[in-house]
Amino acid sequence: MGDAGRTIDGYRIEPLGPQTWDQFADLAERHNGVWGGCWCTYFHCYPDPIEERRALGNREFKRQRVLAGRAHAALVLDGDVAVAWAEFGPVDELPNIHHRKEWEKGVVRVPDFRITCLFVDRDHRRQGVASVAVRGALALIADAGGGLVESYPHDLPPGKKTSASFLYNATRTMYEQLGFEYQRPKGQGNCVMTTEVLASHP
Repeated sequence: MGDAGRTIDGYRIEPLGPQTWDQFADLAERHNGVWGGCWCTYFHCYPDPIEERRALGNREFKRQRVLAGRAHAALVLDGDVAVAWAEFGPVDELPNIHHRKEWEKGVVRVPDFRITCLFVDRDHRRQGVASVAVRGALALIADAGGGLVESYPHDLPPGKKTSASFLYNATRTMYEQLGFEYQRPKGQGNCVMTTEVLASHP
């Protein structure tokens, strides 16, 4: 999905793929595999192929999906070093989301793509890099044909701050700044937001 080589706010955006796996893995390994060693596999797993994941381990499970073209993300690079990513893909590639049953009850239109997870290197947090990652994902989605994009940010009460290390998909405020519209609550402290992305190549 997508063309490589675009720049946003001075950072290079590259799609996750066989050529960028090592940079993705380096960022994950600098943070102990991310979110307790998840390796950004949680959202791929419904139903959870738990035997396969246990046999392979999350790192190899993710790597094999990347090599097969079944895992997508926008990587944010500072020079040649990955400092963030935004995981995205069609619903059948990312079938598992938090509060999934509640989401299913409220869905009006199944999105063409969903953005499920953001991660920013600890030394680059609170510098706008999460926004760069989402904008990179939207650009790659446009390259892939565009459509309705859904995401599930944290909906924090006004004035409440929380550690960036707990925000697996940034905040409602950030998504509003990127043109997403609030649709409905999802679970405690999360929400559903959408935007329409035009194809970059009509």
